[in-house]
Amino acid sequence: MDESGRRDERALGSRAPEYVKARRALHLSWQVGVFVVGLAVVVAGVLMLVLPGPGWVVIFGGMAIWATEFVWAQLVLRWTKRKVTEAAQRALDPRVRRRNIILTSVGLVIVAALAGFYLWKFGLQMPWKIKDQ
Repeated sequence: MDESGRRDERALGSRAPEYVKARRALHLSWQVGVFVVGLAVVVAGVLMLVLPGPGWVVIFGGMAIWATEFVWAQLVLRWTKRKVTEAAQRALDPRVRRRNIILTSVGLVIVAALAGFYLWKFGLQMPWKIKDQ
């Protein structure tokens, strides 16, 4: 079995050190700390969806922080990894690639035609400087 196969088969649950797990109050504090740090990272990622920054990467980073302690986050990350892998394999399918290239080419032709029409009709003037026609 390869390294990635063993990583996927890891047991679910807390990855806190054993001395933390052995003490209930310390483990609860540990979980609260992990949750707060993960929440801060996820909120920063959500803000980066509308502000400049790598929003989705940061959100999944926050999920990875949560996954060190919470089973639900581990399951979400496993599901996400599986779906991303499936999508990547589908994108490499020659038929899908050919379709994507055709759709991109058609889109570029439409954009070029619209830009050409605009330049023919209005020249290089910006729309807010067009006088009454």
